[in-house]
Amino acid sequence: MTSIIVTGTDTGIGKTVFSAGLTAALGATYWKPVQSGLEEETDTEIVARLSGRPVLPEAYRLQIPASPHLSAEAEGAEIDTLLEIPTVDGPLVVEGAGGLMVPLNRQVTYLDVFARWQRPVILCARTQLGTINHTLLSLRALRAEGCLVVGVAFIGEAEPEVQETICQMGLVASLGRLPVLPEVTTVALAQAFGAIDMDRIRDHL
Repeated sequence: MTSIIVTGTDTGIGKTVFSAGLTAALGATYWKPVQSGLEEETDTEIVARLSGRPVLPEAYRLQIPASPHLSAEAEGAEIDTLLEIPTVDGPLVVEGAGGLMVPLNRQVTYLDVFARWQRPVILCARTQLGTINHTLLSLRALRAEGCLVVGVAFIGEAEPEVQETICQMGLVASLGRLPVLPEVTTVALAQAFGAIDMDRIRDHL
């Protein structure tokens, strides 16, 4: 079993759409351990729809769209941070929630869990203003915890100088850029994913 983690510099940056494209491109299974917010289409449902690939049920499904630790506390629950990555046939794409320092409880963040898992990580980053700071901080945090960073996947309009600065100062590979799609369909996503460096990603599986 091979697995790869997709995380982001922030929430709402397109990480789930990227995960759907990656899951399809790898012929993988998808798993999101914790889902906070159930009123709208969940990330797992989005990936299933866009990728056409198998998805695993979340370990935790929490009603309130908030930080997982707050959603769990509101329901009188606590997330078990000793979660293990499920075993599946073929590759598995594991998507975190929001950024690295999102708490799962009052002591443990997603980054702590990623560090324990020791699986390669793809960092998704916006190309908008502020991304240099957020991305370099995220890279530093990942490396400080011993996580292997495959590269940065940029999402948004092309910002060549910004992207180059991040890769140069962060000593990290660019995995390419996924544009914001006018209509997110299976076909459109597959076409856009042609710009992503899948060879580098596969080398880490």
